Amino acid sequence: MLKFAFRPIVAAAVAAMAWSGFVPNVAVAQQALIRGVGNAVSAAPDDALTFADLVSLADASEVVLRVQVKKANRLKPEQAPGLAPGMARLLVEGRTQTVLSGPAMGEKVRYLADVPLDAKGKVLKLNKRVMLVFARTVAGRPGELRLVDGGAQIAWSGATETRIRAILTELLSPEAPPRIKGVREVLYVPGNLVGEGETQVFLQTENNEPVSVTVVRRPGMDKVWGVSLSEIVDQAARPPERDTLTWYRLACFLPRSMPAGASLSGSADQVRAAAADYAFVVEQLGECVRTRPAVER
Repeated sequence: MLKFAFRPIVAAAVAAMAWSGFVPNVAVAQQALIRGVGNAVSAAPDDALTFADLVSLADASEVVLRVQVKKANRLKPEQAPGLAPGMARLLVEGRTQTVLSGPAMGEKVRYLADVPLDAKGKVLKLNKRVMLVFARTVAGRPGELRLVDGGAQIAWSGATETRIRAILTELLSPEAPPRIKGVREVLYVPGNLVGEGETQVFLQTENNEPVSVTVVRRPGMDKVWGVSLSEIVDQAARPPERDTLTWYRLACFLPRSMPAGASLSGSADQVRAAAADYAFVVEQLGECVRTRPAVER
């Protein structure tokens, strides 16, 4: 049984209410182990989660693992504060099958998860089902996990695990692109010929690592753009492929239009050119499609 501090007056009652290895009061105490409770369950089937959905889950996780559910007990409404309508909060016990990333885990794990109810108000049976779990460990409580949000367990499939493994490989790579915080500055440099010029977009990142986007205009030719992850602004840089980590960082976190005051260009025409090139990049990246809210880190 998990150990929590209880007031002396409550302790005796708790001891008499043991329930499947847990007690209602423990379940209430565990609410702090869920973030974004009830607000992060996808409206789409798990196999329809987008690349952005999966990266958001993986990027916020300390540990990603495949778990077979051994027991899932539904909590009473009074034990599930903040639960959204149409949802149930479950106390899940499972057996670790494999750890995809993060520290080694014991055979048994347990966590709280929010799941949608069916049309009859019933919970889909999870016993013996295999799930992918995105979580953080809880200091001093071996085997206890805190999901990165209430819906951060998804049904396992071989295809989904393959997608997750590819994402984790990118996230854990030494060359992984940094998280984007915003646009630091934008500079348009006109060329010698009419219609020639170059826009450089310098981005602010979480770890202050350099990321820049370059758009090159040449007379009679289509615009060419690319992203650089080094101090060198390279005209030979290429756009990121869709559904890669670099694409995700840009498509999902760049402002949709050039921020006011970001342009360091001199004339009004140069500022307009910079804004047009910025809009071109956003259009080329395409929409960051999500079926669930992004995980708060």
